[in-house]
Amino acid sequence: MSTPLTSENLRLAPKVVLHDHLDGGLRPQTLIDLAKETGYDRLPSTDAGTLATWFRESANSGSLERYLETFAHTVGVMQTRDAITRIAAEAAEDLAADGVVYAEVRYAPEQSQQKGLGLDEIVEATQEGFALGASRAAADGRTIRVGTLLCGMRQADRSQEIAELAVRHRDSGVVGFDIAGPEAGFPPTRQIDTFEYLRQENMHFTIHAGESFGLPSVWEAVQRCGAERLGHGVRLADDVTVGEDGSVKLGEVASYVRDRRIALEMCPSSNLQTGAAKSLEEHPFPLLAAERFRVTVNTDNRLMSDCTVSSEFGLLVEAFGYGWEDVERFTLNAAKAAFIDYEDRRALIDDVLIPAYQALAGDGS
Repeated sequence: MSTPLTSENLRLAPKVVLHDHLDGGLRPQTLIDLAKETGYDRLPSTDAGTLATWFRESANSGSLERYLETFAHTVGVMQTRDAITRIAAEAAEDLAADGVVYAEVRYAPEQSQQKGLGLDEIVEATQEGFALGASRAAADGRTIRVGTLLCGMRQADRSQEIAELAVRHRDSGVVGFDIAGPEAGFPPTRQIDTFEYLRQENMHFTIHAGESFGLPSVWEAVQRCGAERLGHGVRLADDVTVGEDGSVKLGEVASYVRDRRIALEMCPSSNLQTGAAKSLEEHPFPLLAAERFRVTVNTDNRLMSDCTVSSEFGLLVEAFGYGWEDVERFTLNAAKAAFIDYEDRRALIDDVLIPAYQALAGDGS
């Protein structure tokens, strides 16, 4: 018999997350502790519950720019080696507790240099934290592997430097590169030389595109820059036409993205907060999923959205009636798009995910 698709069973099911920001997932109490330790005195509250509410309400503005302002506080405490290591360790623990078996967590090293840390030192501290968190999770009977994505901030001019940093640390757990920050006015082609460098170095990369800006952002990311995945990609739906009879026609960009199996790192709660989608019912996720785009389910920022991977799946299950086979499909989509070696992806899919979902769906014994 099929296992009931409850929130607790969703939490226990093995999951893969590709789009999770380290500076968007701090525990509120950790933020308070580190603010005290590091001398950061601009937190809106020193009560963990009140602070969590402040982040959630501030992020619910419907503006990407205001949403991004909340990161001043989290980045503000990520300025010492010990703080970074603690935050990374807790991120790995929290994701593992939510049933995540493989996570790609991203952050911008350039934002943690306010107190003099070097870029390599920041990466080393983060990798140390992820390893520590994975070890603690294993001691509690949970297995997680964390791959790191290094972000260049698109409004700055350091993407090449960060790309070289990613390549330099590719053998210590850094699996890819991304550009983050406001899309409007900062098209991905501003960093086109960096993306050419990454291709020459055989380094994976994803690009935030199609979140607050329209289809041209997606086209540039894919056609000009060569993105392997799209961070959000919500506005790709602008290139999908649904007729009165329910027929669906894809435009050239949408067809290309689907044909090339370019994964969409979709984050439902975050998309509502930033205004990328007006409501969950109007979110393009079900349309793109039905048309067999490689949609994946992600958190974006667990603190700001007060979410987990499981709760994001829960929203989609409740809104669109998805069952275990859909949860499995979206999870396999993420595993197939992960920036790890083919053999590791195959082992994750064949040895971990498929057997687990067969058991949940009642297909195995």
